Amino acid sequence: QVQLVESGGGLVQAGDSLRLSCAASGHTVSSYAMGWFRQAPGKEREYVTGISRSLDITYTVDSAKGRFTISRDNAKNTVYLQMNSLKPEDTAVYYCAATKGGPNSRIVVTSEAGYDYWGQGTQVTVSS
Repeated sequence: QVQLVESGGGLVQAGDSLRLSCAASGHTVSSYAMGWFRQAPGKEREYVTGISRSLDITYTVDSAKGRFTISRDNAKNTVYLQMNSLKPEDTAVYYCAATKGGPNSRIVVTSEAGYDYWGQGTQVTVSS
């Protein structure tokens, strides 16, 4: 049974940092492309950052580039999202996702439809 469980969200002030964790069971994160999405109030879920299942190639959207970093700890079977210099517009429910992907192990999956498994989400609220 493949499961993803996010943790680490909370209420912070603008400029603060948070690290979100995505603990996996039923599969190993080293065998999957992983990604983080977020859904702000009144908006659709959007891609934030992702990592390929080999070579750890990453891609982060412009709004988070330089502030957010995705990383993989294969020994702990966990994926992290380090968020620095948080802004009020970062307020959203953050979701971890995993996919087996296709034959290309170097791809970073950026579309919601490209992912097979999802966590329940964790709330991040940034006050000004």
